[in-house]
Amino acid sequence: MAGPTPVSALIHAATMVTAGVYLVTRSAPLYSSVHEAQNIVAMVGALTALFAATIAVGQYDIKKVLAYSTISQLGFMVAAVGMGAYVAGMFHLITHAFFKALLFLSAGSVILGMERGHHHAAHAHAHNDHKTKQKFKKGKHGHHQGEHHNDSHHDVFDPGDMRNMGGLRKTMPVTFWLYMIGTIALAGLPPFAGFWSKDEILLDASHHSQTVYWLLTIAAFFTAFYMGRQIWMVFFGEARHEAATHAEESPRVMTVPLMILAVLSVLGGALNLPFEGLHNLGHWLEHTLGEVEALGLNLQVAGISTVLAVLAILISWFIYGRNPLKAGQIDPLKKPLGPLFTGMENKWFVDEIYQAIILTPYTKISYFLADVIDWKFWHDFVHETVIAGTYNWISNIGLNENVDQKWIDGLANGLGTWTQSFSATLRKIQNGFVRSYALSVLLGVVLIVGYLILK
Repeated sequence: MAGPTPVSALIHAATMVTAGVYLVTRSAPLYSSVHEAQNIVAMVGALTALFAATIAVGQYDIKKVLAYSTISQLGFMVAAVGMGAYVAGMFHLITHAFFKALLFLSAGSVILGMERGHHHAAHAHAHNDHKTKQKFKKGKHGHHQGEHHNDSHHDVFDPGDMRNMGGLRKTMPVTFWLYMIGTIALAGLPPFAGFWSKDEILLDASHHSQTVYWLLTIAAFFTAFYMGRQIWMVFFGEARHEAATHAEESPRVMTVPLMILAVLSVLGGALNLPFEGLHNLGHWLEHTLGEVEALGLNLQVAGISTVLAVLAILISWFIYGRNPLKAGQIDPLKKPLGPLFTGMENKWFVDEIYQAIILTPYTKISYFLADVIDWKFWHDFVHETVIAGTYNWISNIGLNENVDQKWIDGLANGLGTWTQSFSATLRKIQNGFVRSYALSVLLGVVLIVGYLILK
């Protein structure tokens, strides 16, 4: 989410959503053989759809609302493929790619418009501050008075915070209408693409499990509500920040791709309309999945979901549209819902729970393994004390003192001492007198002659 919106759009409209749903669909023979696994997958998907939808209600960042919306819509798809409604799941995957990419890229357009507005406001402040300083410098004590100008425009500004927006439909009309198309498609209102794919999932759920059906129906209600809340906070009311007042519409290089996605968000449902002869996606998937059941349009299921979506949008208007937020005003749901809204606002403390249950113990175990096991035990005790200590003891006491110094050095030193003694004895023969050498020759001759005679 911290990356550029095209990256967010790619991940949330295609990559992340495709992986699991496509995997389960391609593994259809395996899942179809184990109904218990199908029920688990469907229930996990339905609970995820509702859980993430409630989180989206309490978010203020324009991209985070859409991010948790993606998790919720992914729950719809997983529930569908878990129930064996592979065509419905893949159908919603395709239509969701259209309007969620449209919404994310439109959110990027809004953020860039806010950044341009903030840049414009900052330059205006800088220009006014410069004029004010020049004015005070002309006064007697101007250098003291000029230091107290207002620096509020230097505060950290978040262009993606919906609390800083408001009234953008006037300054960014093209983005507004494109965002509205994506919102209506996501909310599942006819005849937009999201209506056909979402209602096909709800219809399959009504046949498969009433629990899954009602969980998804409630999630669909929340979907329409949080998208209505976003529309009222971002585009209606008065600007709650100078950046929103000076926001600028995005150029055609950004809006034209959004228009293409908007057309797909409106007409994308034609891929698999629930009428005889128009179930095109289902017939195409039969080449991979085998024969699939083609469900028609159920007016009761479609009527309930549509009425709930309209009701959710009306409730969002009653809370956020009738009396638009003012600058610095807290969310209208915060007081009446109390801890419920706090939970939604803080994502039901999933991050904190994950930190406490997973990350903190993992960090402590990692520290214990690194510090105690690896360093103190393995390095200090095993390596330094046992291996290195034993080696040093054997080297110093056993080999150095006994073998090397006593035996090897003793033998070498003894050879040297014997050589010196023997040399001293031989040195006496070399006395330099001719008579001594003559006597030696005589004795040698006597020895040789005696050896010959005795032999």
